Amino acid sequence: MTRSAEVPDVRELYRAFAAREARGHSPSYRELAEQAAEDVALMELVGELPAGKRQPNLLLGAVRHLGGPTGQGYPVFRAWTSAHWEDVRAAMLRRRTQTNEPGRCATLLPVLATLPQPLALIEVGASAGLCLYPDRYRYRYDGRPEFGDAQSPVTLDCATSGPVPFPARLPEVVWRAGIDLNPLDVHDEDDMHWLEALVWPEQTHRLERLRGAVQVARAEPPELVRGDLNEAVRELVGRVPEGATPAVFHSAVLSYLPPEAVERFTETMRTLPGHWISNEAPAVLPSVGRRLPPARVPDDRALFALALDERPVALTGPHGQSLDWLGEQR
Repeated sequence: MTRSAEVPDVRELYRAFAAREARGHSPSYRELAEQAAEDVALMELVGELPAGKRQPNLLLGAVRHLGGPTGQGYPVFRAWTSAHWEDVRAAMLRRRTQTNEPGRCATLLPVLATLPQPLALIEVGASAGLCLYPDRYRYRYDGRPEFGDAQSPVTLDCATSGPVPFPARLPEVVWRAGIDLNPLDVHDEDDMHWLEALVWPEQTHRLERLRGAVQVARAEPPELVRGDLNEAVRELVGRVPEGATPAVFHSAVLSYLPPEAVERFTETMRTLPGHWISNEAPAVLPSVGRRLPPARVPDDRALFALALDERPVALTGPHGQSLDWLGEQR
């Protein structure tokens, strides 16, 4: 495909990000993505990157990581990005959109608490592993009393609806490990600066909880392995301590894989012992999406489908901000 032929696809990517993800969550990013989509020259530059390196989050995160402006309007952003394009391009090629959002633990917790205890947690696409500590955080669901680790520097807020099975106690985690193509080190300041750059400008609460979660992880650094997710997940499940329930989970990861790789991972998970918790956009896992009631997925919002062993149980906010529990699905 020629460069000019790819530009419309890139523009639609940025328009969709503005409409479905940034809208209602980051006015700055909505404005930047909307105007970038109409900036043919910038879209041509982005279109020259490999297909997996064109995401709005990656471009905006790279600019923030390099100290560029993302909250002063599009003309300022565009002028800076144009003047520093080679640096921005290099950062986008080197980095990945590894948003490590500990807030997602608030939506995972009710599922984890229903599994046979104790648990061995294995996260696919773990980034720095900050979601491997659901037992180290505090939680605030709607107006319910705070629940969780009283000493934690992190409190996660989550709005709920439906018959959520609120846990009576935190899950017991006896082993935890993660898989990533490029694991991030919680003791590496540049890696942590990159994670902070992926937090959207207005969302100071996300930045604060990210920093708190890094404190938690530094006190007990996670075991993270680099490699192919199918081979690595088999190896890690095989290392689960005797008596522990393997719980493999992931959030917003499979959308970066081609459909054939998603199908291969699905087949891998079906053959492994333990349980599989997926938290992905409804269309990403066809076996989950087919079992969702279509009317429960609004067209204009980015929601994830939380599923246990391919059975959808809830719709969740992408940063763990909401949990809409479903009735029984087939």
